Parts: sequence; structure tokens; C-alpha cells
Amino acid sequence: MVSNHNFGKVAVLLGGRSAEREISLQSGKAVLEALRRQGVDAHPFDPSEQPMEALLHQGFSRVHIALHGRYGEDGTVQGALELMGLPYTGSGVLASALAMDKWRTKLLWQAAGINTPRYVVLNEQTDFDLVSRELGLPLIVKPSREGSTLGLSKVIKATDLPAALQLAAEHDTTVLAEQFIEGMELTIAILGEMTLPLVRIQAESGLYDYEAKYMSDTTRYFCPSGLSAAQEEAIQAQALQAHKILGCEGWGRVDAILDASHQLYFLETNTSPGMTAHSLVPMAAKAVGISFDDLVLRILELAHVG
Repeated sequence: MVSNHNFGKVAVLLGGRSAEREISLQSGKAVLEALRRQGVDAHPFDPSEQPMEALLHQGFSRVHIALHGRYGEDGTVQGALELMGLPYTGSGVLASALAMDKWRTKLLWQAAGINTPRYVVLNEQTDFDLVSRELGLPLIVKPSREGSTLGLSKVIKATDLPAALQLAAEHDTTVLAEQFIEGMELTIAILGEMTLPLVRIQAESGLYDYEAKYMSDTTRYFCPSGLSAAQEEAIQAQALQAHKILGCEGWGRVDAILDASHQLYFLETNTSPGMTAHSLVPMAAKAVGISFDDLVLRILELAHVG
């Protein structure tokens, strides 16, 4: 247990302006309650309801970011906090912006030799038949800069691509068509320099979308994952490398798929993962004896000034 007397007045940023506002409110409430249970002088702060500079006027000395998506996970809030000199949890400005952008994440990973599904950037002039031939069917269409699988579609027929593009474009101007990888869905939580046990996800529909993540009670989670110790260690090492290539630090979560031939594909890195009842980082932490309260306190301890 870290000392909770050195944190001063702590702001828990929650809510915000993104499409993930409701999930952020749930995460923030859970984080706030955990900090208060441990004697931390923690208070909620919704940046959609008051200006960021109010953090200084109200005497906050440290910030726990429980925001998800844009204006919270994409480097914007991180930049504001750095200008104010306030320590904050999670990754810095550049890493947050890169991790939020799935296209640029892929570009960096490919350059560094990190395996990721093949993709095409879509627009209205795209030859959809060519895309379906290049990537194969089914395929995944998703906005580049959105979280929680918002705007994501699994496309079975090439004729469905225009509608999938339109849906994703409601969330972002950059839309990706991505090779669909059939296999075991895995997530790897990272805390400081430590990778936590893998969580294997089994969605009833076969697609781990927004409903499967936050609404369904039929989605199953396995931790331990069921993989061998050697496999798990190898995946953890690769995930930490993928995380660091983007410059991520503090804590986060890397999502991947292991296909039937044991080929690993990395999908994305989350720099401000959910902390709700369905969330995966607390699940992985619990598997190694780290309670939710201890996890929240450890994340706060890792707060830094960029």
C-alpha cells in the first residue's frame, strides 16, 4: 500500500464531452469511491461542466483521469494539465494522441515489426469490391479515432460496405476497413512496468462490440486465460513492447487476437481503460491479488507531470 497522505487534493476527471461520457461517469464514480475509502481527499470534476483552469482555482494538486474517448484520452486534456503543471495519470500528450488514432497506431506498429491486421483507409471514392478482395470477407469497419467499438461494424458482404462507412463516419472523418481475424480475443493490462495476467474474452455474438462490452451479461471472461505459461509470457512481452512503441506509460490495456495458427495480431492500445463493473484491468489485477482499491491507488501514485 502506498502512502495516501502525499497526494493532496485529487481531482477525478469524469464525464466529459465524448460519446463515451456515460461509461466515463461510471468509471469515475468507481475510482472516486475507491480513493475516498482509502482516505484520499478526492473530488469529482467534469470538464464538460466547468473550465479546466478551475482545477487550479480549486486547489487541486493531482489528477486521476477517468475520461474515455475524445477530449480526455486523446492528448487534449493531457496538454491542458501539463500547461498547468498538474501531475496526471496515464500516458502523456503524444502517446495519448497516437493510441487514440488507430490508423497512426498501425503505421507505427508496422514500422516497428508489431503484427496488426491488414487494413485500408476508406472514403466515398473507395472501390469497395477491391477492398473486399484485398482484405477478404468478413471484415471490420471502424472509425480511426473512437473508443469502446463505437461506430464499428462487421461486414459480411461487399454491398454492405457503404452503410458501414457511413456509420463509422458519424464518429470520425478517418475510417478503416480492417482484416477480420478469427480467433481468441485477448487483452493485456499494463501497470507501470508490469504486465498483468491475460484476460480471454468470449462474446456470445462472436463480436466484442459496445453491447458485449457494457450491456451484455452473457459475455464471458477468463482469467487465467487458459494459455500455457510460455504463451502467456510471450504475449505479455510483445504487448509491453507495443505499448511502449507508442510512448505509453503509467497504465493501460493492449487488445489482441490470437488466431488458430497461434499468430498474434495487435488491435489497439487503450491509455485510459474503463474502470466499471465490466472492466478488464481490475479483473486482471484481481488475479494477482491486487484489489480494486489498491489498483486505483497505484495508478494515482504513477501520476506524472509531462
